[in-house]
Amino acid sequence: MIFLFLLFLFSSHLNAASSAHCSSTTAIKTFQKCITLPTQQASIAWTFHPHNATLDLCFFGNFISPSGWVGWGINPTSPEMTGTRALVAFPDPNSGQLVLLPYILDPTVKLQKSSLLSRPLDIHLISSSATLYGGKMATIHNGATVQIYATVKLVPNKTKIHHVWNRGLYVQGYSPTIHPTTSNDLSSITTFDVLSGSAATQHNNINILKLVHGIINAISWGLLLPMGAVTARYLRHIQALGPTWFYVHSGIQLSAFFLGTVGFAIGIRLGEMSPGVTYGLHRKLGFAAFCLGALQTLALLFRPKTTHKFRKYWKSYHHFVGYACVVLGVLNVFQGFEVMGESRSYAKLGYCLCLSTLIGVCLALEVNSWVIFCRKSKEEKMKRGLITGSDKGSGIHSGIHS
Repeated sequence: MIFLFLLFLFSSHLNAASSAHCSSTTAIKTFQKCITLPTQQASIAWTFHPHNATLDLCFFGNFISPSGWVGWGINPTSPEMTGTRALVAFPDPNSGQLVLLPYILDPTVKLQKSSLLSRPLDIHLISSSATLYGGKMATIHNGATVQIYATVKLVPNKTKIHHVWNRGLYVQGYSPTIHPTTSNDLSSITTFDVLSGSAATQHNNINILKLVHGIINAISWGLLLPMGAVTARYLRHIQALGPTWFYVHSGIQLSAFFLGTVGFAIGIRLGEMSPGVTYGLHRKLGFAAFCLGALQTLALLFRPKTTHKFRKYWKSYHHFVGYACVVLGVLNVFQGFEVMGESRSYAKLGYCLCLSTLIGVCLALEVNSWVIFCRKSKEEKMKRGLITGSDKGSGIHSGIHS
């Protein structure tokens, strides 16, 4: 049930993003086709002229700061930022009017070894311009839409184009500064055929893998693993269950670990499919949680008997590693929502509701455990008092008879 709930939330968000509206009509001209880009609520409209291999297009992007920049470009060789020939729009530092300048993103820019300086592009750019949505009365502000127009002469018989786009917070002089490094900002690359309009399947595959990775890990590390810890803590004291609690606990934890291993492997694969995209904290937490989970699983093979002298040390180790794995797993699920750009999504809300329900159950069981403990302590104290009283009474009685 939890799986279906999270699947619905994640997939509904994915479908909403993929079905976002794109427009092929602007105030200047009308284009034949349009496509919604996978990140930043951006889109592209274009018309391709096969007879002379000319591409007319308009990129739609949004500013995230009044002093920021929005850029779009083409990478002639590969789907990555390095090597992109870009057109960047931003407010002129002197006049405040919108300007559009060309830039080449070489490796020194990616490594931030030098400022990004405008220079002529080495592709056949016929014309380019930029306007703000709303006409001459429009102003640059957070959320303002900019339209970047370009006419490019393509290489004959090469209609599959690598598009790169992004946006930043501010500009130093005429040099755009580095853009944010969230998942959306690092994934602002796509490839599609301008003749047929079909997008490459690489990005779709990555989105599907991200969805599966998120669902599996949210269920395994974020819900099943804490549930297994709860069963061990609160069911083991119910004498009527006998050893059943142990089998339930082991079954849940092993299922969580093996399911989490699948999610972990998908995460490794996602890293291989996204060169240059690194999520340091998410990756470190994932490796730490997986290693602790593996240690817990291996610990079952070396579990001493209850009468063994090392049993208490094994138990302390098992508790410490187990709770550490649960905490890291839950933290990394929340970090995963940040990485996927789902920090304010219904998927995260659904997970928080599931986790809150589990925490509420834990609190109720903890209170119940303390009530039972206090009741038993009181009963034992009363029994000891009765026993002590009876012993004194028998002593007096025997003294009288003597």
